[in-house]
Amino acid sequence: MMVKSKYSHPIDDLLRLDRVPYTWCPGCGIGIILHHTLRAIKELESEGKINRDKILFVTGIGCTGRAAGLVKLDAAHVLHGRAIPFAVGAMLANPSLIPIVFSGDGDIAGIGGNHLLHAARRNMDILVIMVNNFTYALTGGQLAPTTPYKVYSTTTPYGNPEPPIDTAKALMALDVNYIARWSVTHLTKIKDSVKYALTKRGFRFIEVISVCPEIFGRHIGIRDPYQLYVTLRKIAKTRIKPSFGDIKYDWNSEITCGVFVDRDDPGYFDRLKEIGVTKK
Repeated sequence: MMVKSKYSHPIDDLLRLDRVPYTWCPGCGIGIILHHTLRAIKELESEGKINRDKILFVTGIGCTGRAAGLVKLDAAHVLHGRAIPFAVGAMLANPSLIPIVFSGDGDIAGIGGNHLLHAARRNMDILVIMVNNFTYALTGGQLAPTTPYKVYSTTTPYGNPEPPIDTAKALMALDVNYIARWSVTHLTKIKDSVKYALTKRGFRFIEVISVCPEIFGRHIGIRDPYQLYVTLRKIAKTRIKPSFGDIKYDWNSEITCGVFVDRDDPGYFDRLKEIGVTKK
């Protein structure tokens, strides 16, 4: 049932309000990330730099994937791990599109990890926003490739024995045009980073560390949403132009945040022009 209010919100016109209230758990960080993503789109549109009718908003399966049904944009909720190839295929068919892939760490770095690598090496002209809550939250909290070392999950009851993948750092080896990492404690940084990335060409990747008190928080003994947020705020430390070796991904000490890569190399469609495949 839709919740009616006499108040309006600045991004109401970018949301399907008939689907309120949403199904995300109290304290979940996905809504924060979606909010600031839509604010970035709204600001760019007001500045005449983007046309929302050209945006293709693609999600995969998982808690984050539900966002496709909430935004008032052309959107697709696709198979698990297939958000990136779907966005790539749509753009190859229609290069005027502005694809935004908005999905979780299990969908992007786990099941869709191969697609992530190949879209990155091609410097494909898409923006990928990866919401990282360290777990497969929708299906009960199984081990994800991003789950921190020694952390309990439903499939590692003695703690995770595997070193996690630092997705942002791994992509630095592939010469993409933009890589940044923030957390839900960096509200303005999320919006500004998305806004900036949407004006660039080539492959752009923004990872946002999210809070999941219902699954990840409960597993590590921090069920209270506020306490989990405060804990993340201490761990997520912003560094200015950190070197590769200085970037950390460790729940027990530091998860380095900031802009890791910012360049303007030719994107995939620029290279198609260079070899004469297309003139557009």
